[in-house]
Amino acid sequence: MSGQDNLFEHAKAVLAENDCGDFTRPAPDLYPHQWLWDSCFIAIGLRHLDSDRAQKEILSLFRGQWANGLLPHMVFTSSNKPMTHQDVWQSWLNPLSPDDVNTSGITQPPLLAEAIVQIGEKLPLTERRTWYRQVWPNLLKYHQWLYSERDPHDEGLVLLIHPWEGGLDITPPWMQELNQHLPWWIRLLHKTHLDSLIRPLRSDTKHVPAEQRALNVEVLALGHSMLQLRRKGYDINKILKRGLPAIEDLSFNAILIRANAHLKEIAKTLRQELPEELVERMALAEQALEELWDTYTEQYYSRNFATLKLLKEPSVATLLPLYAGSISQERAAKLVSKLENDHVFGTAFPVPSVPQDSSWFDPLRYWQGPSWVNINWLIIDGLKRYGFADHAAALRDSTLEMVDRSGFFEYFNPLTGAGLGAVNFSWTAALIIDLLKTK
Repeated sequence: MSGQDNLFEHAKAVLAENDCGDFTRPAPDLYPHQWLWDSCFIAIGLRHLDSDRAQKEILSLFRGQWANGLLPHMVFTSSNKPMTHQDVWQSWLNPLSPDDVNTSGITQPPLLAEAIVQIGEKLPLTERRTWYRQVWPNLLKYHQWLYSERDPHDEGLVLLIHPWEGGLDITPPWMQELNQHLPWWIRLLHKTHLDSLIRPLRSDTKHVPAEQRALNVEVLALGHSMLQLRRKGYDINKILKRGLPAIEDLSFNAILIRANAHLKEIAKTLRQELPEELVERMALAEQALEELWDTYTEQYYSRNFATLKLLKEPSVATLLPLYAGSISQERAAKLVSKLENDHVFGTAFPVPSVPQDSSWFDPLRYWQGPSWVNINWLIIDGLKRYGFADHAAALRDSTLEMVDRSGFFEYFNPLTGAGLGAVNFSWTAALIIDLLKTK
């Protein structure tokens, strides 16, 4: 058996281990529930193994969809343990949440249309249309919700109300914003080093070394922000009126622009007319993304929703407009030059989640330095569509080498390729399968 065949078989085994029937958990122990963009990435890999199972992965997400169209970032498995995730989130506080399943009250990057189209590519046209018809109402409702609820000023960019919605959890732009909104008691705990008292209460550091996870003060900030949302019943009007942190997140909006293109493709295949208002919002989104470009540093940033001020803390998000596919060839080339720069994103095992020349860069800590296979996959896709075939091939090869050397970890040290975070991570396995099967 060749090295790539062996890698493929190991990836299949990881997905089989984490298969919960209707959905796939991200990893044993640490991640027992269903996550939105995890399942989308997982379905992209599963389509090469079993298209019916890939479809089931997506359909299972809809059991958690709210009446207003929100697709929550977590759908919980039932548990008899005290103080479970669902007890913390209390989605039932909002009357629009589903009655028969508990969820979180926020969303996650909109990879749904990508996964649906990727599955559709594996199906004959008649079966593809059947598949698209099955998911169309839920998908359309989700996109309508994103623009109707999260773009209240009709600017074309949707806002996020928690770092977990962006998927890059403790990414510097978000943590910088949260740090400015810390309550006095978190500041006091951090100053006196008493924030270490929460470590025994953390489930993540029972499975992963503490130096690879968020700092205690960051966990407190994330938790405090979530509880503020819960107190408002996840009602966006109450949240914005309260002045809670809200960001027009770069990575989320870049992914949404690509999702919009897929939505149009699905509509065309089904001979469906998209609502005129949604079409106008989608066109505006592509124009608005350019407002996140900074001429001086020649890169994109997220933006504060209230002040419209760019949050100039660089992260891997600056490269995701390549995946959006809506930027000019000239700007795409400027982003690619940052991939080539050894002091920025050009590490031995790219792409680091924070550039090396950032004061935040830590090659071990979660979304503040390590390389992630899912982000690499998005960048590879964008590089291909912009004609940077050699760059895409090089990133694909280094990603495969990284996983082959270290195993199916959640994330990786960008300097050494060593595996970090949870072991036997599902989207790593699924996307390795896709990278092996598509060139």
